[in-house]
Amino acid sequence: MYKFFIMVGHTFTNRVKTKSFLITTLVTLALIVAVTNIQTIIGTFSGEDETDRVAVITDNEEWFQTLEGTAAINNSFEIEMYDKSLDEAKEAVEEGTYQSVVEITTGESNLPEATYYANQIASAGHSDQIKQALQQIKVGIATEEAGVDQATLQQISSPVAFETVSLEESAKSEEELAQTRGLVYVMLFLLYMSVIMYGSMIATEVATEKSSRVMEILISSVSPVSQMFAKIIGIALVGMLQFCLILIVGYFGVTQNGGEGSMMAAFGLTNIQGSIIAYAVLFFILGYLLYATLAATLGSLVSRLEDAQQMIAPMIYLILAAFFISVFGLNAPESTFVTVSSYFPFFSPLIMFLRVGMLDIPVWEVILSVGVLVASIAILAWFGARIYSGGVLLYGKSSSFKDIKKAMQLSKKEK
Repeated sequence: MYKFFIMVGHTFTNRVKTKSFLITTLVTLALIVAVTNIQTIIGTFSGEDETDRVAVITDNEEWFQTLEGTAAINNSFEIEMYDKSLDEAKEAVEEGTYQSVVEITTGESNLPEATYYANQIASAGHSDQIKQALQQIKVGIATEEAGVDQATLQQISSPVAFETVSLEESAKSEEELAQTRGLVYVMLFLLYMSVIMYGSMIATEVATEKSSRVMEILISSVSPVSQMFAKIIGIALVGMLQFCLILIVGYFGVTQNGGEGSMMAAFGLTNIQGSIIAYAVLFFILGYLLYATLAATLGSLVSRLEDAQQMIAPMIYLILAAFFISVFGLNAPESTFVTVSSYFPFFSPLIMFLRVGMLDIPVWEVILSVGVLVASIAILAWFGARIYSGGVLLYGKSSSFKDIKKAMQLSKKEK
């Protein structure tokens, strides 16, 4: 056991000291700091204190006042009456005095018609607000001429009263579904990225040791099975360290900018039930162990780094399939396809967690799925340990699953 923990620490320290880990972690943390401070950064480079000025050319004072009220509500630009010619207004826009100019004329049936001028269409940032304000003016004029009362018009335009009520008492509410959906999204990306990053890391770790002939020394002092699980746990600790740094920097970035409520609400991560978080942790750990064991097994079959990525490609396809099925299941969690997929061990970490969060399913279904997943991990660990113990002795070019048979034969000879 002492040698096992030494190997765990060795794997952990070696990976933490690599340039790829340091660069990836620093770049990720820098991106998180940039995203959480995006408003400050944009304001610094764009001059947030300078409000955009929009010139309006019109003979109708009421229309101008309506546009002025729209600008006051949005608080993102200022409306100014321009009493000179349109050509002079265009020159003022080109010189940067105004962000844009709007010419409003009276068309058929005394309805407003407008032309919006800006240096580029891409810079016409306030055209939509002005267009909506003019649309309200048009509706008001048309309904007044038709003799429609304003109160009646507001009643027609107001949204219909519509409420969703669940007949089952245990069914989740809309708020609970929104919160779970956000957590499922986070779980999807975390497990997907963990398998891609750390699964590849485990496979390349084994291939690197074999290519440097270090494996020949290791197998004489430590059993291959201990090596495999030491690498799985060591890389898991590397992932935990990286995720903890990301969460800490992200949390302080959000709270320091006063956006905790809005950002967390945007992802549906406010007031989440403790049971949902517990399920997320459980399925994440089980999913990692399953895919990490598979990655270590496949990595033991190759002795060159360039072959490692090719060998773990089927594992990547499995997590991709689970990811896409989960995305589909967010909109149809009760479908038969999603239900059946949730019991397949390589899919259940994502899909069963999705069903637990989105639906009120019987406890026995969760226990059955977890049991199948744990049994699959145990079987894969047993089978993978035998392949690993023989695979670490395979050298030369290897990119075929026929080498599994050779690895099994070598493991028997070793015994």
